[in-house]
Amino acid sequence: MSIDSILPILIAFILGAAVGSFLNVVIYRLPEGLSLIYPPSRCPRCQTQLKAYDNVPILGWLWLKGRCRSCKLPIAARYPIVEFASGCLFVAVFINFGTTWLTPGYWLFICWLLALAMIDLDTMTLPNRLTASGMILGWGFQGWLSYLQVPTVQQVAGGILWAIFMSIFGLWFFDLIGIAGSKAFGKAAMGGGDSKLAALMAAWLGWQGLLLSTFLAATLGAVVGGSALALGVLSTKQHIPFGPYLALGAVLTLFYGQQLISAYLSIFFPVGL
Repeated sequence: MSIDSILPILIAFILGAAVGSFLNVVIYRLPEGLSLIYPPSRCPRCQTQLKAYDNVPILGWLWLKGRCRSCKLPIAARYPIVEFASGCLFVAVFINFGTTWLTPGYWLFICWLLALAMIDLDTMTLPNRLTASGMILGWGFQGWLSYLQVPTVQQVAGGILWAIFMSIFGLWFFDLIGIAGSKAFGKAAMGGGDSKLAALMAAWLGWQGLLLSTFLAATLGAVVGGSALALGVLSTKQHIPFGPYLALGAVLTLFYGQQLISAYLSIFFPVGL
């Protein structure tokens, strides 16, 4: 690979890692109701403000050897992991969608999914502020894509209305799943936040993307949850957050959705029958 081809990928990774650093702030502070801007980043143990050179994504944690410079207590490895994951996802989006409007749009989508997945892992909640804002961004994104195709008010309105309808479909679809699951198992099978996350995903991916994401999430959840139960890591009474699986399903659908849907259709609906 030439330097000219590597440089954009490197820039995408650095940008993603920097955004991942901010996402760490969102993941930690939003559920606590704290400001995302003030005070600046600090050690969660001793509250000492981090130096600028200690706050460099990924490298700052490595320089500090995973410990606060002031109190020497450990800093969780999840911080550089989120930054690294965000950087890799930014690169993946750039490689898949190139220098088009899809790339910055899907970067936003990825950010919302990553933040929501981590918050759900921590708190078993999916904050309305994130699901609602991510859904509205999806409406705007679809409107913008429609404008790029045909720059008319009617086209933009049609794109936004389509996205709104998809969100309603996602919300109702998951509400029905939750009602059916509750009746089948005699207890709440799905939280309200999952339905709102589904509405967000449907706005960005459409109904086919939502259905595929849900199928992938359920499959991954069954495999991981079943393995954890078999190994004794989880008990049958423990609740498992579904948001991270939905987010992972949405990411897989974003990158491989068309291939997976085409493969499904070719297997179950082969041409010529």
